[in-house]
Amino acid sequence: MLITLSVTPLRKLLKQPWLIRFRRMFGLFAFFYVSLHFLTYIVLDKFFDLHEMLADVLKRPFITVGFAAFLLLIPLALTSTTGWIRRLGGKRWQALHRLIYASAILGVIHYLWLVKADRKKPLEYGFILAVLLGYRVASWVGSKLEGSQMRSYAPPGR
Repeated sequence: MLITLSVTPLRKLLKQPWLIRFRRMFGLFAFFYVSLHFLTYIVLDKFFDLHEMLADVLKRPFITVGFAAFLLLIPLALTSTTGWIRRLGGKRWQALHRLIYASAILGVIHYLWLVKADRKKPLEYGFILAVLLGYRVASWVGSKLEGSQMRSYAPPGR
């Protein structure tokens, strides 16, 4: 997910618009990876024992958080096609796909709560995510300030 989230800042900072072509593929790879991670838990760890899985969810909050992150990715994967963008409309599609931010935050929390000893790696991921989300917030604030300056600009009168 971090690679997917890094495409837009890299594209803008490096002025390489062609990078956008890879964002959908990276997002679907992330979904595939998370799906495999979840399936590994279901099949290899719990052997399809639903009762055991429910008990695990109640006992271990990191599983609940990880599952929530996975659930948020499902609509993103399902609506990743051009047809869905057309059906939903650009603005609604973008609003839906902002769920990646929540999913990424939950993914980092999942990893952080999972690790018992050396928290260096999940904290590194958390830092990278904070930088990527911080870039988006700064970009958004900058665009709002720029827009308000454009509206307040009055051309010289005649």
